[in-house]
Amino acid sequence: MKHHRSLLVVILALTAALPHSMSAQANSPQLTVLLKQLDAASERFVNARADFRWDYYERVVHDTSTQNGSIYFERNGTSINMGAIVLNPNSASKSKIDKVIQYKAATLQMFDPGIDQITVLQAGANQAQYEGFLTLGFGGRGSDLDHAWHIKDLGPEKLSDDGQPVMTEKLDLTSRNTDGNSMFTHITIWVDPTRAISLKQEFYTASGDYRTAYYSHIKVNGNINKGAFAIKKDRNTTVVNH
Repeated sequence: MKHHRSLLVVILALTAALPHSMSAQANSPQLTVLLKQLDAASERFVNARADFRWDYYERVVHDTSTQNGSIYFERNGTSINMGAIVLNPNSASKSKIDKVIQYKAATLQMFDPGIDQITVLQAGANQAQYEGFLTLGFGGRGSDLDHAWHIKDLGPEKLSDDGQPVMTEKLDLTSRNTDGNSMFTHITIWVDPTRAISLKQEFYTASGDYRTAYYSHIKVNGNINKGAFAIKKDRNTTVVNH
């Protein structure tokens, strides 16, 4: 199961049911201001790069496993591109790369160099939902967040990025979807509204499993070496479409 965990977490994120019914809800004055801050920061957002740590807790076995790596997000017109490298510290390979994940042009790809295989998922008609989920952490508009989720403002909380204090706002999100198909019971994010980025995210499932994502060394609107995130296949690479 751990072998497929990198893909699983992306699938869970990108296929989590997003809203079909979006009823109006009055926000507190504080939350309204915060969402407007996110709107303004989103307009300035071009890209972001960060290191990450993903912790997975499985309730049935009472086990927590961890993956580390680096990730980038880039705005491409009205769409979002994403690339991630998941590292394996126990790999015999000098590169230590366990997985390479890429989302571009409404297509999600995950490359497993260990078996030289690319798994492909097409967003299709769900492109807007996929990218709305991706921008929970980076570059998303506050108005879009409010449109998709019931938001509970849990107040400010100081976190650290690269040794520097960052004041975030802790928000708990529950899908406005009313058909009961949401993958997660709720999601908690710690967002820096001045940069439209998240420093921490927690995803909770009904089974009691949860994932925590930590982001650090975050660079916004800088130069990104996208070649370092490229999927490098050869004629022996197999491609599996889902």
